[in-house]
Amino acid sequence: MTYIDGFVIPCPEANRDRFIEHARQGDAVFMELGALRIVECWGDDVPDGHTTDFRRAVKAEDGEAVLFSWIEWPDKATRDAAMAKMREMMEDPSKVDPRMDPDKNPMPFDGRRLIFGGFVPVVELTA
Repeated sequence: MTYIDGFVIPCPEANRDRFIEHARQGDAVFMELGALRIVECWGDDVPDGHTTDFRRAVKAEDGEAVLFSWIEWPDKATRDAAMAKMREMMEDPSKVDPRMDPDKNPMPFDGRRLIFGGFVPVVELTA
């Protein structure tokens, strides 16, 4: 069964093109590590809620868009192996892929406010 990593990210609206380029570079690495599909979505209709909402979840500020993204993996084992490889890469500067190097491909958003998690699909419908 597939496994999903989900992300919600605040990003300055002025950094849209930088985000797209950052994602294209970094997402290619995840694809090489076994991801089946990656979707990066720029917030278009993200309303304020009464109790909670996407904007509050990431403490989005004026002038920031909320992004919703996910990586689809063939299974959790593939995802876990890919994440282990990413951790290994980030811990040893000599192994860092330039596409994931923060000096060469800096995050165009505040990564401290990125929220993420791994999810097991329980219902899936397709057309």
